Amino acid sequence: MENYKNKEELISEIRKTAGLFIKEFEDINEEDKDALLEGVDRTPSQMIAYQLGWMNLILSWDEDELNGKEVITPSPNYKWNKLGGLYASFYAEYESYSLSALQKKFNKVLEKFIDWFNNFSDEEVFNQDARKWASSTPSRWPICKWVHINTVAPFKSFRTKIRKWKKVRNKK
Repeated sequence: MENYKNKEELISEIRKTAGLFIKEFEDINEEDKDALLEGVDRTPSQMIAYQLGWMNLILSWDEDELNGKEVITPSPNYKWNKLGGLYASFYAEYESYSLSALQKKFNKVLEKFIDWFNNFSDEEVFNQDARKWASSTPSRWPICKWVHINTVAPFKSFRTKIRKWKKVRNKK
């Protein structure tokens, strides 16, 4: 994981990589949103749904903890070694949305996520045990690692996937 000097540097990287990621979908036709192409493991709509799912899941963990609820990560219905079912639940939740609606929803959730993250102090962001949910795995990650791994890292990797998807699509 990249090392960030402070929370603002991580927020800046989230905004930059999210902007580049979501921009990749501007030239995809609506009728292609669910096209699964050889060599790419997700459709365009699934890529956005994955991002929406993780950002919303982290927001829900924190909200639940602050409301005194027990947080089971990743979800009461899914285990860390069986994430395929969790991803499928993300895809199912957003499958009825148009690609344009998914892009708008992504931007809205992204802003909500950044607003949430911005409320933490640098100490809370970079130190272990600031939240129980963040310390729920044996590695006891700080919040910054959860945020990086579920925003910046997949924004970059999915940008590569959507570019590959477009390259394969253009060959047909």
